This record gives sequence, C-alpha cells and structure tokens, in this order.
Amino acid sequence: MSEYSSCTTILVGKNASLDRSTLVARNEDGHDEPEPQQFVVVDPNEQPRVYHTFKGQVEIPLPEQALRYTATPNANTAHGIFGASGINSAQVAMSATETITTNARVLGADPYVEASIGEADMVTLVLPYIKTPREGVLRMGKLLEEYGTYEPNGMVFSDKDEIWYMETFGGHHWAAIRIPDDCYVVAPNRLNIDTFDFNSPHVLYSEDLPDFISRHHLNPDRGELNLRHTLGSADYKDVQYNNPRAWYVQKYFSQIDRPYDEKYPFVDDPACPDLPFLCYPKRKLSVEDIKWALSSHYEGTPYDAYGSGTEAEKKRYRAIGLNRNMEVHILQIRPHVPAAISGIHWLGMASNPYNCMVPFYTTVADTPACYRDTPVTYDPNYLYWLTQTLAVIGDRNYTLFGTLHYEYEKHMNAVLRHMQQTYDEEFKRNTFSPTEAVEFLTQANEEMAQKVMAATKELLGQFVCTGSHKMTLRFNLAD
Repeated sequence: MSEYSSCTTILVGKNASLDRSTLVARNEDGHDEPEPQQFVVVDPNEQPRVYHTFKGQVEIPLPEQALRYTATPNANTAHGIFGASGINSAQVAMSATETITTNARVLGADPYVEASIGEADMVTLVLPYIKTPREGVLRMGKLLEEYGTYEPNGMVFSDKDEIWYMETFGGHHWAAIRIPDDCYVVAPNRLNIDTFDFNSPHVLYSEDLPDFISRHHLNPDRGELNLRHTLGSADYKDVQYNNPRAWYVQKYFSQIDRPYDEKYPFVDDPACPDLPFLCYPKRKLSVEDIKWALSSHYEGTPYDAYGSGTEAEKKRYRAIGLNRNMEVHILQIRPHVPAAISGIHWLGMASNPYNCMVPFYTTVADTPACYRDTPVTYDPNYLYWLTQTLAVIGDRNYTLFGTLHYEYEKHMNAVLRHMQQTYDEEFKRNTFSPTEAVEFLTQANEEMAQKVMAATKELLGQFVCTGSHKMTLRFNLAD
C-alpha cells in the first residue's frame, strides 16, 4: 500500500456540471499526525532532465520540453514529492493518486515491482509532458509497463472536454475509461471501474490485459467483464472503509426512487459493494456540491461521528471529511473563458470540515507565500497550519464551532466567487501580453489568499472567544 492510502475522488463530466466545466476533485489524506502541504508552480527550468524515483531510486530520463504546472506537494519530502494535483500550461489537469485495491490472484500473476514508480512520482513524471487527457493515460501506461509499480493506484486526467479515469492492476497492468459527459463518479480507496468493454472506443488498457485476465482465470462473473470483481477486492476493509463513502455521496447526488430501484438494489446498505461506478446526478453539480461531499461525515445518519447515534454506530464507517485530510483540490477547466483563465485550481488546506476553497488561477508565475512556503513544523501564519488549528479546537464541540465555520465558509464562498468574477471580467476587457496576463493573475491569487488568511484568523479568534465561555475550568461566582 501507498504511504497515503485514504483519499476520496469525485469527477463530474461537463454536461453534469453547473457551468459545463469538467471537475476533477480529490481529498489527499494521510495519517493522524499533521502532514503539511504546499501549493507551488513548477517552471520548466525547475523540472529535472533525469528523474530519480523515491522508492528504489530508478533513473527515468524525461523529455526535454516541459510545460509549466501547478502542484500540491508535501512540505516534508523525506517520503517523496507527492505532487498530487495540478493543471499545466496546456490547460490539462491531473490528480494522482487514489490508492485502490487488488487481490492475491492478480498479484500472484503480476507481482508488484519494489524498485519502480509510485504515487510519490507520478505527477512529476507525467503532467509536464501532456497536452490532452488521452496523452496522460498513454504516457502513464507506458511508464507502468516499462518500469512497473509497487502499489495499486487510480488517477485522473482532464481538459475542458474530457475526463479520463485510470487504474493500475498488479505490477504492470492498467485500464482507463473516458467518463461520459453527463455522468459523475465517486471513487473511494477500492478498485472502482466496474463494467468494462474492451471493444469500446471510450477505453484504453495495457495491450495484454484481455489475455492476462483470460490466461489467469481472473473473471469470476458469467457474461460481462466487471473489473472491480475481477481485479479488485471484496473484504472487511471495503465494507467499513470504502463502500460507505460511495453510498453516502450517491445517496445525495443520484436520482434514486425509493424503496427500490434496479440500479440501486442496496440503496439503504452503506456496505454494498456493487453501487455503480458511472452515476447520473439528479441535478447539475457545482464546486460547492463537491466541497460539501468531500467534507461530509455521514450527516443525517446514525454514522455521523458528531451525531446522536450510538458509540458503535458513530465509529462504524470511515468518513470522507476527517482529521487526516491534508488538502482538497477541485481542478476545474472552464470552456467559456479565454484559455489563460480557463484552468482553476480550487484548493483547501487541512481538515475539510474546517477549511474553505480558493479558486486559484493557474497561468501564474508563483503562488501566495502563505500556501507556497508551508513549513514542516507548526506555524499558524500559513493556511495549512491555521486551518488545522481550527480543526483541533472545533472537534471538541462541533455543535458550537461547526456553526461558526458554516457561516465563515458560506461568506467566503460568496466573497471569493465575486472576486473571481471581477478578475474574469477585467481580464476579458484588457488585451494583456502573455507576461502581463501572468502578472495580473499572479496578483489576483495573492489578493484572494490574503482575504482568506485574514478571514480565517478572524474565525480562529471567534473560536477562542466563544470557547472560553464553555471551558470546564471555570466558576460561576466571580468578584
């Protein structure tokens, strides 16, 4: 398994989104110990010519021509870069990775390769060199076939027209599917692709995958091929850790006729392993919808850790929003604006129930220091650490502090939306040179970051002042 193994991915096709953007979102999750993240721009001159993988130190030569791209790497690179997410200057996005699952039959036929590539390497190896999502799949596939991998991963590539979701199987095999424009996907830490047709024009896969499945007798189903059944897992961890997350988001986003719908035969069963991969939303989905889902903790059910269920119910299933969220990104590629402002790297730092998303432009020379320079050790002058402080305090009394955060996030959503619209209109009105465009958008990001920094510090003050009245160490009689 990866060093990081607990993300949640949500994808929204352009006809399923509110403004016809493609939306690629993922929580990057780690451990209970805080794992600070940075937001950076990687200039082509900073990209290495030979890449040394984190695990095994394999040397991989890289193409000479690289594109500029954004990324959200670890502040502490002792365990690898983990670029995680970004949009390059061709307005192609990549999110990597969703750690997934496999089974012993697959690994017996195609074992992992210890000295190979993994999640820590993938964004750096692929995103600077692709100009379409399909190119991303093919470049990643070629690297997997040549160098192998030591873990199972799901990853996403998108532009303004397409989203491709890709999964790896064993040491060298892979498959990818183009997400239909009117669909959305929620993908937890399991192998997620279900029905798969090798003859479809909307899929890609390692050349020998059909023979690999047939030769090793991996398909347990009669009739159609289901990759989740064939190459994935179905164990107690999926029941407690993975399936409920898909169930909760689909419960709110999909059109399900209760008490029974043939596509959702187990709609009231959070542990159901067979909820569909490709889903159709009951309404068009927004950035705010995705952020709500990726911050959720089974609100409205007995399984909410902050709710009124029994202690056993509240601890039964792994939530989506939790203390291990390191950052959440929504990579939006907009079709209706000039190319320079089409890519928006929405970003929230630390625990999702206590952060807010900022719509950062990606045609920029640099990122705001309070996101870029996050230190490894605690410093609340940076958004990651400031937000994590809110989360630690807020977790003590969610009823009290959750209301304050809700008002903060609702207000900041409106403020940042208005700022973005103002920048968009000013950009359209002006004829910027490429250099002037970069300068304008870099400054726009700085202004939005400072607005969020000030509001978040104010919220921390509200937490402290409000919480002081609720401390256990107090006495009603005073002189």
